Amino acid sequence: MSVTISDETLNACGMNETQFKQEIALLLFQSGKLAIGQASKLAQMDKIHFCQLLKERQIPLYFYEIEDFELDLKNLRELGRL
Repeated sequence: MSVTISDETLNACGMNETQFKQEIALLLFQSGKLAIGQASKLAQMDKIHFCQLLKERQIPLYFYEIEDFELDLKNLRELGRL
């Protein structure tokens, strides 16, 4: 599938094509819709540079849900480490 973004839209955003792709990739990664490999490919960046962009934007590389935290606590208790 191809998506065409007009120059008019890019100009209205104040971005070039590369910047636009990076913004879309960041949003899709942050929302959990794309994994880091897929997002970096969409942004046309290698993973290391995409991770640097995430850091610059203060977007966490990993999302740690409360359920994950609670499971980790339970497991640590069962292992006698808490």
